[in-house]
Amino acid sequence: MLLISLILAAAVQAGDVPDLGTRKGGVDWPAFLGADHDSKSPEKGIRWPAEGPRKVWERKLGVSYGICSVSLGRVFQFDRSGKSAVLSCLKSETGEELWKFEYPSEYDDMYGYEPGPRCCPVVDGDRVYIFGVEGMLHCLQVADGKVLWKKDTTGDFGVVQNFFGVGSTPIVEGDLLLCQIGGSPANSPGIQSGEVKGNGSGLVAFDKKTGALKYKITDELASYASPVTATIDGRRWGFLFARGGLIGFEPATGKVDFQYPWRARILESVNASNPVVAGDLVLISECYGVGSSVLKVRPGGYEVVWSDGRKRDRALMTHWNTPIHLDGYVYGSSGRHTQEAELRCVELATGKVQWSQPRLTRSSLLYVDGHFVCLGEDGALRLLKANPKQYEEVWKLVLRTPEGEPLLKYPAWAAPVLSHGLLYVRGKDRLVCLELIPQN
Repeated sequence: MLLISLILAAAVQAGDVPDLGTRKGGVDWPAFLGADHDSKSPEKGIRWPAEGPRKVWERKLGVSYGICSVSLGRVFQFDRSGKSAVLSCLKSETGEELWKFEYPSEYDDMYGYEPGPRCCPVVDGDRVYIFGVEGMLHCLQVADGKVLWKKDTTGDFGVVQNFFGVGSTPIVEGDLLLCQIGGSPANSPGIQSGEVKGNGSGLVAFDKKTGALKYKITDELASYASPVTATIDGRRWGFLFARGGLIGFEPATGKVDFQYPWRARILESVNASNPVVAGDLVLISECYGVGSSVLKVRPGGYEVVWSDGRKRDRALMTHWNTPIHLDGYVYGSSGRHTQEAELRCVELATGKVQWSQPRLTRSSLLYVDGHFVCLGEDGALRLLKANPKQYEEVWKLVLRTPEGEPLLKYPAWAAPVLSHGLLYVRGKDRLVCLELIPQN
């Protein structure tokens, strides 16, 4: 046993973490919305029998709104139990717990929402990063959960508690970990005063290995959208849909190219949907009043292609879900409230609505193999054909317990995850693993 521990320790130090997975087809899903942050999977061969995909395992969860990340045969799930935030590392194919890490969390939501994490774990090789709702940022070893470094971002940058706490998942970009922080000067008033100002830490880049501060930019306060990076015409770009609008920047240096104001006028409004990048076009969307806009970006600036603004008919009003771009169209749930939500297909270049399907509740999408897996906030799973001409439902499934109760309870707000043929979905208090793509 001692020899095995020494071998594993040496492997971790060398950055060589053993892969525990046996399902060789498919890819890992190491970060929010996948490796490319677009909720699209390259996997093929989905099977959706009439009774629904086979349930592989399920696990009772603590309090949180986020879903897992998957890497090297491991599932990382971040929740809260009592007064502790807990990261659990599980075997991806069985749900067996390998280790867990926890730290004290006293966060109390000012609007009465659950006090658990909003961000999902981010895995990068032999490290996993977690960003708690109270602002604690940890870097841990994948193999055993050992803390490599940590930051109290609320204390370090003077973060005034946001409406729903910290909810922007960081991303890894090269040797950097990009985090939306949104700090303020000392003795700032509460966020509900409407008078909070930034202190230049809207986005902070840390050295991903050491946690050292590399740069910080913008006086913007934090939103709930995650940073996104992309290569456009040979140049690397970063996009942050902050509280006040979209910021375009160079992720290696922090040099800001532009800032595009985009936010509803009411104080209690948030931007929560990630920017969607397609070529040199960037879509941003929110649901509190102004809707969507598409920019054509270039070094140093942008051109507005179209915008909803405060028009009567808005093309797309996404809440916490991020739309998916596919072949010139974007698909996403539009609407602030459950009853008014519609799943829409919108032409990216023009904002023209191609079709709209009501009564699905607010929903999240995952694209795979010519289809969308659609998870409604009510826990209903649907398989849809990716069709810009019409809404095309293939199957609908409500997972149930042996007693006939819904397995995925409201609020099922986390986007589905697909890795090596296994589909991971969560409701209020449960993570369920289904086999979407059988192994040959």
